[in-house]
Amino acid sequence: MSEIEFRTDMTVELVRASANDADVLYAARVSTQGEQTLEGALKSDAETDQRDKGLINYLMRDRHGSPFEHNSLTFYVQAPIFVFREFMRHRIASYNEESGRYRELRPVFYVPGPERKLIQVGKPGHYEFHDGSAEQTALVEQETMAVTRAAYEAYQRMLEAGIAREVARIVLPLNIYSSMYVTMNSRALMNFLSLRTSREGTHFPSYPQREIEMVAEKMEDFWAELMPLTYESFNANGRVAP
Repeated sequence: MSEIEFRTDMTVELVRASANDADVLYAARVSTQGEQTLEGALKSDAETDQRDKGLINYLMRDRHGSPFEHNSLTFYVQAPIFVFREFMRHRIASYNEESGRYRELRPVFYVPGPERKLIQVGKPGHYEFHDGSAEQTALVEQETMAVTRAAYEAYQRMLEAGIAREVARIVLPLNIYSSMYVTMNSRALMNFLSLRTSREGTHFPSYPQREIEMVAEKMEDFWAELMPLTYESFNANGRVAP
């Protein structure tokens, strides 16, 4: 039987991107300039740069969202299945996930790290999470690992007995890692980030589960480098998707 691996982190890789602030500007300006937007690259003088920044900010502030859709980002994500189930609530992306019917699932499982806050305080929809004690942290780790090992051993016994993968997988816990490709445009990504990250100064505070926020933070870092003007405006306007 393969050795079980426990992880506390998430994997996010930017596989492919066609995403640039210029994509937003061309899409927005076609409404007034038509074919003139085909004439070439943007100028790089200070006056033009300031005008570009102002247009993106106007679009973001007044929620003219469609110009932010003319781009594409594809990410490869490894995370526990319970994270993917939250992720796929966002019906604004394309997903392809590895299949437990067609391959034997790898024995890689999530266990919360010592920095994971464990104590839930507050009412539904407005939780705060506080640090757990050393004893609570140890309990979460011990119980998670024990149940995971027992479940994976049962999975292996069924496979060895000739049981179909699609049946044997039913005993596996939600902390098993899966992998997927997810493709979305920047408008969809802003919607995702507005709900799955917790930041001060947002117009509509969000209280995401920490594990999906870990994925969202890595995606945000890639996007911030690709579209700096759009990213700056997103933050300046309260992290509200246009």
